[in-house]
Amino acid sequence: MAADEQLSLAQHLPAGTRCLGVISGKGGVGKSLVAGLLAVAFARKGLSVGILDADLTGPSIPRMFGVRRVTAGEGERMAPARTQQLGIQIMSLNLLMENEDDPVVWRGPLVSKTLEQFITDVDWNGIQFLFIDLPPGTSDVPLTVMQRLPLDGLIVVSSPQELVGMIVRKAIKMAALMKVPVIGLVENMTGVICPECGAFVRLFGAEQGPSAARGAGLQVLASIPVDPALSVLCDEGGIESYGSNPFDGLVDLIAAAPKGHGARS
Repeated sequence: MAADEQLSLAQHLPAGTRCLGVISGKGGVGKSLVAGLLAVAFARKGLSVGILDADLTGPSIPRMFGVRRVTAGEGERMAPARTQQLGIQIMSLNLLMENEDDPVVWRGPLVSKTLEQFITDVDWNGIQFLFIDLPPGTSDVPLTVMQRLPLDGLIVVSSPQELVGMIVRKAIKMAALMKVPVIGLVENMTGVICPECGAFVRLFGAEQGPSAARGAGLQVLASIPVDPALSVLCDEGGIESYGSNPFDGLVDLIAAAPKGHGARS
């Protein structure tokens, strides 16, 4: 899709909205967790924030925030679900399903159309930042998201294994091919703090994020250890209550990142 067509989708968002994508080269590294924590950190700063769950076949954002259904909006547009504590607006296919456990068995064209409708048919009322939780990989669906949705920048998520680092480098190169700027890298599951002795144990060996970031000319925004308390909160829909959010002090830095080709005035 051409840049002018991207901008036509952007016109369905409030003026000045920044769209930031969260991407990984593979699944299971905590991409949705990072998207959720970013949204919480920005909302705690008093910003109006939304999350578009573009991972249609593996949506986890609604459960993480404890939201169940969307509500009727004005006219023909849907209103996103809103979280209880911070009022974060959320749109996910799981919010439209009768049963959240039902699989989405769709081909690419239907996925693409649905993602467009999550922009055009949803009333993203007043949001300043829209975080887009992209599906994993570098093939059809992530490509569709980068082509069709008005992204201003990407945050790449990795875990410490070298295998994951290699796949993440593919995602970074994909972003370059699509001319979407990468704001920085987040390394998740860097280790765990022993509850008995307090020692920090690296579960997957030495961190790979810093070297991958340096090789791509990026900065490491955060390193997130495994925290059972955070896992419990996400399972219970209470991520907004997490007190050790690694992005609380990074909002200004991320918000000040230069706008990409999805920039809007």
